[in-house]
Amino acid sequence: MNILGIYGENTHRGGVMKIFQKHVDINELPSLEQTIAEFKDCMDFTHQTFPKSHVDVVYLPTLAGNTELFRAIIHPFTHTTEEEVADILQYAPYQPVHDRKTCIKGILDGHAAIFFNQNAYIVDVSESIGRTIEQSETESVIIGPHDGFVEDIAQNLGLLRKKIKSAQLKTMKFQVGEVTKSDVIIVYLEGIANQELVHMLADRIQNIEIDMVLEGNMLVQLIEENPNSIFPQFMTTERPDAIVSKIVGGRIVGFVDGSPSAFSCPTSFFDFFSSPDDYYSRWLLGTAIRLLRIAGFALTLGLTSFYVSATTFHYEMIPHTMLYNLTESRSKVPFPPLLEALIMETTIELLREAGARLPTKIGQTIGIVGGIVIGQAAVQAGFTSNILVITVATSAIASFVVPSYIMSASIRLIRFGFIILAGLLGNLGLVIGIGFMVIHLAGITNMGTSYLTPVAPLNMNDILDTFIRGPFWSLTKRPSISKSKNTIRNKMRK
Repeated sequence: MNILGIYGENTHRGGVMKIFQKHVDINELPSLEQTIAEFKDCMDFTHQTFPKSHVDVVYLPTLAGNTELFRAIIHPFTHTTEEEVADILQYAPYQPVHDRKTCIKGILDGHAAIFFNQNAYIVDVSESIGRTIEQSETESVIIGPHDGFVEDIAQNLGLLRKKIKSAQLKTMKFQVGEVTKSDVIIVYLEGIANQELVHMLADRIQNIEIDMVLEGNMLVQLIEENPNSIFPQFMTTERPDAIVSKIVGGRIVGFVDGSPSAFSCPTSFFDFFSSPDDYYSRWLLGTAIRLLRIAGFALTLGLTSFYVSATTFHYEMIPHTMLYNLTESRSKVPFPPLLEALIMETTIELLREAGARLPTKIGQTIGIVGGIVIGQAAVQAGFTSNILVITVATSAIASFVVPSYIMSASIRLIRFGFIILAGLLGNLGLVIGIGFMVIHLAGITNMGTSYLTPVAPLNMNDILDTFIRGPFWSLTKRPSISKSKNTIRNKMRK
């Protein structure tokens, strides 16, 4: 049944009265009885009545703060007459609602619903629940800011606003998850970010149909273009300075409420080897460290597999001075090089996982003592060769050089595939593995852009901020992967 609601507002401008007419479904109007029935069997649901003012208030005390309740509910309505309530509810904090779903959602967001004279209002009484802003444990830096994102999406946006003081910083809000109804916000700089990419990302988020989204790394798996790829396709970070750099560079970033990680796109494979430290150090030092990370990527991917290939098929590649020591070391080992390497790599991964899951102090002890004791005991027992222990340890250390944990984990998993190919086909297997990996990387796209930008397609301007960290005066253009129409970001001269 529809009724016609007529609302009048006297503008006092030339004596003109504006009349608004609105069709309202009476069954969708919020009511106290329906609201109480909606939260039936919820032990943290509270219904409070103020007899003198004839006001009923419902809220969830687990989301409300005592100070906010006293300020917005208890103090205004405890000793207030019915005639005074109408004046109080005209103030800004009290928002009228004409839809039952809006009323229910407000309560679930930490608001209190006020029912007075067949009308409903909501007022924010929520209390911020979360930890204080502190340094990210997974992305520590030596030089630079030490603040990190937290689980509160409002605080995260506040951190961005403090660093980017521009009215062109725009936000779009969505809700994802039929059950969790998690807030998702995408942020970009108007006039710099490509609007087609903004709309593409917004459409993908709106098309998600799932019960829950709890974390940013979970969301990006629902919107990426190659979900079966082992490589991460969205850059995620807990550092505000890294996100600010992405936004100013023309990228689009997103936050999920309850997640301390922000994601950015479009993303290139080489973005995962960059760290904020690179820009806070001198450009020559930053370049050397970045090249060291790329060398670490090559070591962790191919060192153990090359050992397996050389000791299984290609003894002629080993120098004569080392060959005698290697033969003596392997003489007591009962396993072929392939099985020996897989056992040691698996042991290292077990130690790494145990150290990550245990408390910090115990985890460090497990990682250091466990590695030394197990490695030494394995060599003495003839379980493995000492050269393989050195090789596996070097490969494990090299994997820690990659700044992104997700990319580092992907590389470690691919390493097992390379070891198996090397053990079966020797150097030919390594070449096949590298070829398949490069072909796969070249076929990945992120928001319609190549994953291997700026190598494929080649863009020499971007090379200055990819393999090397060029001096600031030379970084005049934004990355081509952002497809920004405002390409100039630096007008400095040498």
